[in-house]
Amino acid sequence: QLQASGGGLVQAGGSLTLSCAAPSGRTFGSYAMAWFRQAPGKEREFVAAISQSGGITYYTDSVKGRFTISRDNANNTMYLQMNKLQPEDTAVYCCAAGTFATPITRRYPYWGQGTLVTVSS
Repeated sequence: QLQASGGGLVQAGGSLTLSCAAPSGRTFGSYAMAWFRQAPGKEREFVAAISQSGGITYYTDSVKGRFTISRDNANNTMYLQMNKLQPEDTAVYCCAAGTFATPITRRYPYWGQGTLVTVSS
């Protein structure tokens, strides 16, 4: 089961790093990983995705240049470095695993519980 952590309260312009830990084992590196977020009253939206090796990444336009997705296959962990946070980034952030690095939600069969990020203005 995936476990997201690292959320919290931060002022606009600040930074946070989220982590997504996968169960120990040898299969983490065989999954593409992604971050999604859901703001209050809104639908879940794609944030970023990373391929199995980490060589390919995708971002939604609103976070390009501010967020960086990465992974450490040796430690079964994925990260989301978030800089220059804005109030509109406030949401519950969830990590997901699937076969392909894609923005399409239904392509991810495995999901973790979210971590709340709150950005104050």
